[in-house]
Amino acid sequence: MTAVRFVALDTDIVRALQDGEMDANGQPPERHISDDSTNLCRHCLAEVAIGTPMLIFAHRPFPKPQPYAEIGPIFLHAEYCRRYGHERDTPALFFSRSRLLLRGYGADDRIIYGTGTTVPPDEIEKTALELFAPDHIAYIHVRSATNNCYQCRIEPI
Repeated sequence: MTAVRFVALDTDIVRALQDGEMDANGQPPERHISDDSTNLCRHCLAEVAIGTPMLIFAHRPFPKPQPYAEIGPIFLHAEYCRRYGHERDTPALFFSRSRLLLRGYGADDRIIYGTGTTVPPDEIEKTALELFAPDHIAYIHVRSATNNCYQCRIEPI
């Protein structure tokens, strides 16, 4: 394995939420107008521009509930947007962050202890490759280093 890919939220999940489907807490997504330039849409992995409608909802980025399946708030554009399509490139918006949290998970969707680390954006790919090297990590979450909010998933290719 010599590369990684950045995986945004699946379009089917996003469209359901944009169309009013309930979130991980069984509540409809809240509709707001972005008033902050740090709101990252987890589908297109771009900023939700100030003044633009957005959704805030609870998301569990795991296939089913279990003790390690954290639920937290994340953002989407309220209107349809295109899914991030440059999987081999670190999302450009990450470079406006000072640090991001990377955390490895096993095939059982549980945290691999000792893998959590904060890194500057220009070290995400290098650090992800190092984390995948022992071959027991199935995927990595990129999360906010300050709020722990889920950003996207990294997979080995």
